[in-house]
Amino acid sequence: MKAAFIKKYGSDEKMHLGDFQKPTPKEYEVLIQVKAASVNPIDFKIKAGMLKFVRKYSFPLILGHDLSGEVVEVGSRVTKFKKGDLVFSRPGNSGIGAFAEYIAVSEDEVALKPTNLSFEEAASLPLVALTTWQAFDAANVKKGDKILIQAGAGGVGTFAIQLAKVRGAEVWTTTSEKNEALVKSLGADHVVNYRKEHPWEVLNNMNFVFDTLGGDDLFKIFNVVKPGGWVVSISGLPDGETAKEMDLGLFKTFVLKLVGFKANLSAALKKNHYKFLFMKPNGAQLTEIKNLVEQGKIRPVIDSVFPLSDVQKALEHSESGRARGKIVVKITD
Repeated sequence: MKAAFIKKYGSDEKMHLGDFQKPTPKEYEVLIQVKAASVNPIDFKIKAGMLKFVRKYSFPLILGHDLSGEVVEVGSRVTKFKKGDLVFSRPGNSGIGAFAEYIAVSEDEVALKPTNLSFEEAASLPLVALTTWQAFDAANVKKGDKILIQAGAGGVGTFAIQLAKVRGAEVWTTTSEKNEALVKSLGADHVVNYRKEHPWEVLNNMNFVFDTLGGDDLFKIFNVVKPGGWVVSISGLPDGETAKEMDLGLFKTFVLKLVGFKANLSAALKKNHYKFLFMKPNGAQLTEIKNLVEQGKIRPVIDSVFPLSDVQKALEHSESGRARGKIVVKITD
């Protein structure tokens, strides 16, 4: 099979195309012919070696963290799927490799594809959808909550705005002027144009802030969250709880406790809750997301579609931070 891979870590390492042996599904796995996969920031972060401390991979490493496609073979003990099923998935961290013509995935990490979406549209959803779903569950986002979603026109933001409205929240989001119409069309109630005003100067009494940007602004977020409120970050500082959830062992847990100390202290001083989220693959949650899509309550937002031969350009576009919605790679017809 054809696949896109890296030979080593490095920000200057380019994606390579080559031939690999088609995987054989284990007893609880399904073999999927990948029709489309999406690009996520985690792909270029892994390529650059930014996650070496918390994840170990061997080379050559096929990248790609979510996909849609067709089941072409099932393991001997698979009960949830059959050959010919059209599915989408976010594979487990030890089994990534969606930039390939075939991938074997645990049946618990797979769901039937929304019937009203193309393969490209379906492939854009699993990682961002599960990330948002689990962040909202952690903070118990509910009807009437005032929430801020950073970077509303990005891959996570475009999904998060819609899910927040499904849950009945009042939504603030940050974006530039050119994307205001887009985020409002997705349901944003209030738009902060970050080129003209600073969100930490105009917002207050938030129940929840979904931090998708990280950086120095993380420590300013706590000033706009009401006591008892939540900050969930996917780009900020991991901490000891992150290490425990990922079962990283005593040494790495100690190190990440130190890394996340400032964020946790900032939260404690404001009587907030802080969580760094590494999402977990979950086929059952994907099925719930599928149902919302089929009901017309959530729609994917696609920035662009690249062929597998241009996967390097796709990653560069993602890293530029200029995408509106998701970047997708078409793998097979």
